[in-house]
Formats: sequence, C-alpha cells, structure tokens
Amino acid sequence: MIDGSTRREALARVADFHLEEGLEWAPSSSVQQVFGEDVFSERVMRERLPKDVYKRLQRTIQYGEPLDQAVADTVANAMKDWALEHGATHYTHWFQPLTGTTAEKHDSFLSPDGQGGVITEFSGASLVQGEPDASSFPSGGVRATFEARGYTAWDVTSPVWLNRSTNSVTLCIPTVFVSYGGEALDKKTPLLRSMDAVSRQAMRILRLFGTDAGVRRISATCGAEQEYFLIDRHYYFARPDLLMAGRTLFGAKPAKNQQLEDHYFGSIPERVQSFMSHSEYELYRVGVPVKTRHNEVSPGQFEIAPIFENANIAADHQQILMAMLKKIAPKYGLQVIMHEKPFAGVNGSGKHINWSLSTDTGVNLLDPRDETHTNTQFLIFLCAVIRAVNLHASLLRASIASAGNDHRLGANEAPPAILSIFLGDMLEDIIDQLARGAVNKTKKGGSLDLGARTLPQIPRHSGDRNRTSPFAFTGNKFEFRAFGASGSVAWPLTVLNTIVAESIDYMATELETAVGDHPTEAKLRTASKNLLKQVIKDHRRVIFGGDNYDEAWHKEAEKRGLPNLRSTPEALEALTTKTAREVFKKYSVLSPIELEARFVIYSEQYIKQLLIEGETTLQLGRTCILPGAMRHITQMSEAVAATEAAGMDIGELRDSLDDVVDLARRLHVGLCDLDKALHADQPEEPAKHALYVRDEIRPRMDDVREIVDALEGIVADDLWVLPTYREMLFVK
Repeated sequence: MIDGSTRREALARVADFHLEEGLEWAPSSSVQQVFGEDVFSERVMRERLPKDVYKRLQRTIQYGEPLDQAVADTVANAMKDWALEHGATHYTHWFQPLTGTTAEKHDSFLSPDGQGGVITEFSGASLVQGEPDASSFPSGGVRATFEARGYTAWDVTSPVWLNRSTNSVTLCIPTVFVSYGGEALDKKTPLLRSMDAVSRQAMRILRLFGTDAGVRRISATCGAEQEYFLIDRHYYFARPDLLMAGRTLFGAKPAKNQQLEDHYFGSIPERVQSFMSHSEYELYRVGVPVKTRHNEVSPGQFEIAPIFENANIAADHQQILMAMLKKIAPKYGLQVIMHEKPFAGVNGSGKHINWSLSTDTGVNLLDPRDETHTNTQFLIFLCAVIRAVNLHASLLRASIASAGNDHRLGANEAPPAILSIFLGDMLEDIIDQLARGAVNKTKKGGSLDLGARTLPQIPRHSGDRNRTSPFAFTGNKFEFRAFGASGSVAWPLTVLNTIVAESIDYMATELETAVGDHPTEAKLRTASKNLLKQVIKDHRRVIFGGDNYDEAWHKEAEKRGLPNLRSTPEALEALTTKTAREVFKKYSVLSPIELEARFVIYSEQYIKQLLIEGETTLQLGRTCILPGAMRHITQMSEAVAATEAAGMDIGELRDSLDDVVDLARRLHVGLCDLDKALHADQPEEPAKHALYVRDEIRPRMDDVREIVDALEGIVADDLWVLPTYREMLFVK
C-alpha cells in the first residue's frame, strides 16, 4: 500500500543512500585494455581461425558471399572455446522482434556424453540457425498464433559478444528473426535489406563519376545520441504510473524546473557520474564506442552518445546501450527512464539519429569538402536526400510515430511533426546558385576574433546549427532529431535508407539516360547541372532554415503543402498507402504483407499503451488521489467546524474548503467518465481503434490530470501519496 509515510520514507532512504547503500566500484583494468574484451572481434578471429577460414568469413561479412557449412563449423568451435575461456556457460540467438525491445533464449553448451558425463558442444548449425517459439511475438497477421515456428539466423555483419550478469556469462549471437514462411518478424531483417538497397543505388552514382575504384559496398552509417532521465529508485517504485506506463500520469509543476537553464551542460552529480563511468566501462567491454556524456536541459536528464558506425551495428549497439544503462543504474540506487515525456512541463527525451553514407574505403559521401560548389557528386547525393524527404515525408514521420513521441513532438522542446530540412548558410547559398543554373563559389565561414589578446582566433563554420529542425545537415551528415528516446533506431533507419535508395535510383537513371552509352565528362557535367536544377525546383519546399517552433512556420508549411501529421494514428496511415507499398516492394525491403503487419503492430502498440495509461490513471485516481483528497477535506472540515464553534470568522477558509470539495467532486466525475470510455465497446479494426483511444481515452486522462495536479497544490503534504516532481527531479 502506498501512503504519505511511504513517500516520506523513500525521501529518507534517498538521503541515506551514500552512507548505507553506496557502491564503491573500481574498474579491473584501463579502458584501453578492456575495449572490445568481450567481443568476438576481427582480432580474435585472426588469432583463432585458420587463415583460409578467416578470409572466407571476412568475404561473407564484407561482401555478402554465402557462408559455407565447413566454415561455420570451424567458426562455431573457435567461438565456443573463446566463450568458455571467458566463463560462458550458455549461448543465445539475440534478436529484435517487433516489440521494440530485444529477445533471447539461452541454451547451454553442455550435452550428455552418453557415459554419465557431459561434453561442450556448439556446431555451425547451432551458430547459424535457431528455432525459437514465435507464437507470442507480434506478427500483425503474418501468421496465426498457433503457427508457432520461427527461425533466427546469424547476422555475420554484427559482432558476437558476451553478456555478463552477476552469476553467469552468455554468448550473444546477433540474429534476424523470420516466420516459417520467411516473412520478417523483426527490425533487423528490413534494415539489412534497406542497406543493400541504398548500397546498390549509390554505387551507380560512383560508377558514373568514376569514383568507384576499389569500392565494393556503400554503408549507411549512424551515430545515435541517447537522452534519458535518472531518478532515485525508491521514488520509481513509489510511482505506479512510472512503473506501469513509463511516465508520470500526474504531477504538478514545481516552483523551479528548467527555467534558469542551469542544468544543461552543468556539473554532473557525483552519484550520476559514478553510474555513467561504470556504464561506459561495461559498454566498452562489449565494443560500444560511447564518446560523450553530459547533463541535458531538464533537471534529472542526461545524454550519452557514441561515435559513427555501420548502421546495422549501431542499431544493435543502441539496444545494448539502453539495456546496459538500465542494468547498471540500480547498483547506484537509480532508475533509468527512457520514455519520451516522463515529466510534464519540462523537456522530454529524444534519440537524435546522425546518418550518412560511407564507402568501404572510408569516404563519406555526404562530406561537402572545401570547394563544395565543384563537388558535383556530393551535390547529387545531397539533392537525392532532399528529394527523398520531400516525396516521402509522411513515411519518415510514420517511422518515428509512437504514443510517447506524440507528447514530445512540437512541444517547443522537439521538432514539430512537419518534416523539413535545414541545410545551413553555405549549402542554402549553393542551392540558390543551382536554382539559377550556375554555381560559381562556396561561402566560407571565416574566423572569429574573440576580442582578447590571450584568446585565439577560431575558425567559424560556414553556417550555424538549427536545433529546432527535425532533419538538419550538420557538416558531413544529417541529424534526424525527431525520433523518440525509447525506440529502436532500426525502423527509422530502414525507412530513411529505403526512400534515399529510391531517390538515388531516380537520379542515377536520369543521369545514365542523359549521358547515353558513350558518356563524357562534359555530358555528365551538363546532365548533372540540369538534373540538380530540376530537383531543386521540384523539391525545394521542404528546405527551411528558420524557427520550426514558430507558429508562422506551421502556416507557411501548410501553404507549401507539407504534411503535418500530429498524432500516431494519422502518421501510421502512411504505411497503408500505395506509395509505401511500391517503394518497399521495389527495393525488396518489405513485402506488402510485411508492411501491413507493421501498420497493425504499431497501431496495436499505440492502442495498448494508451489503454494501460488509462487504466493506471483510473486506479491511481480512485485508490490514491481521491482518498487523499477526502482525508484532507475531513481534516479541514473538522478545523473549520472547530474554528466556527470558537466564534471566529472563517469566511475565506470555508471558501478554500469549498474549492477542495469542488475539485474532489470533479475528480470523481472525471474518473467515472474515463471508466465508461475505457470499458465501452471499442472498434476492432486497428485504425479506428487507434482513433478511438486518441479521441475518447486520452482527452479524459488529460482532464483527470488537470484536476489532480490542481489538488496536489492544495492537499496537505503528509496526505499526498505520490513522490512529487520537486523530489524526483532534484534529489540526486
């Protein structure tokens, strides 16, 4: 049972944490020594595999050549020996089902030897393929519940690693997850397909420009910045809404939140920094290259960011990172909260996806270089991205749609639901020149004189940054800032890769047609100039360099015809369109049935999340908030009666009592309305059901919250049962 004493006891335990529960942790070795220690890396492969086996495996990893069974057996044996030497007892095929999290089933290396003992076994077949029960994972109608068979298959491009827990070590093998019929039931399979698609199309551009020498593959790259909140773990368990819904369903704004801007990049609290250091150390062990840590805007909010990697590996590492933070935090009495908007009135959390394209020879295709106006190949890729975002803005918006992100997008803390592109002064100037048909110069940033003799002159970039833009060019990459903190980056990366592949395909086809069978440099130059001018003319509407929060931009975007899909049900409709089916099918990323499944699953996730929140609101309102308000009314009524009996004037005090009684009455009515909406007959069809919970459940929850938050400012502190924002956000 939660009551006011429980909340006060939690506060006391928080204050005593460092004395009674503090964890003194020291790394066993330096970061340089430990980095990648628990990864079956290229170095380990070279040391443990025969040369011919190593080379054949590398060709499979780098160029997609088929993996021979004999090679798989040799690799599996070496992998097993390495894992056993590191204390592993089990292995698992680690995959990413459409739940948004990860899944694993552990099998022991031990097998009976037939003589009363055991032996360790791990074959190539066990490495390459597994058979988990697929019946309880969401499939969106791809197969019936009773059709339980599913398959996991080793993704050789993503490193195998060791997952350490208190009493065990498990060998984790990244895999895809498909149905008996071969349909993708996960987020990794479409991502890998989309990476193949964008590589194939981008290679055509390189061949046209003669820059493909030595290049076998082009990869999408990703660096995902992760924002998150930390609160004391005692408070977390005293807040059933955080426990069940991932966010606070009630909570009055404290007198101080983020308005002084003093938390952003501020000094990191000692306990938090200890947690960060421990987490980073464990992430280094499994090869996750985290780089940056700092305080974020909201009190209690922080960020961790890795360096760029192959997008598939980055997606895996993102899942490992989130799991590791959640795993380490309790050791320091903390709870990680990944929800996009766990606390009202302060900034929520995103996961900014920094995306680019890079050759396997190390060339970033979105690096403009010094004389950008002469770098025609870069301009082709840049304009291909502009065209992709303009044509498929609704699909890109659908890739970031979730119940949590609906609270955050457009709330003057995150980009709006309108997808636009920020290019910066230099590139906008070049776009202007291209539109006029002649590109003659590249705008330079110059240097900044800081005005003091002891300070150096520093180089200034050719353009500022725009933190309000949902899709901003940031020097040599695009930053997709609209994605939410809790999701897997695999899905938005899949969509982005696919629509860019389609756009590069269009650009390559136009150029190939223009230059004909006997291309020359002059033909290519003329064809590129004409193509770039036309693409800019057709798709410039998506470029915007101003304040995306400004209401004037929303009006301007509407004039430009840019979609503004404010809620998840609206956004997910993009997955049902003919355009979506055609683009995913054309590039073999998702079949129509696989795409339909994702629409159904993501709609159901939205519905279920809001229903969970609605039921939690109802239960907390009836069992915690309303009883506390009634006890406050009882005590206040007794005080008013006693004061009146003493012959004193209590007019204003009685008015205050009347206000509380009115709020309690309104709360009771609001809870009854919410109850009726929750338990009414609801549509079965996913799209209609999603609209129902959006239009009937969520507004009633918001009404209840408004009343509860008003009561929090009135009810006696010792009668308020839930830890407050003041406590959760500021006690560290």
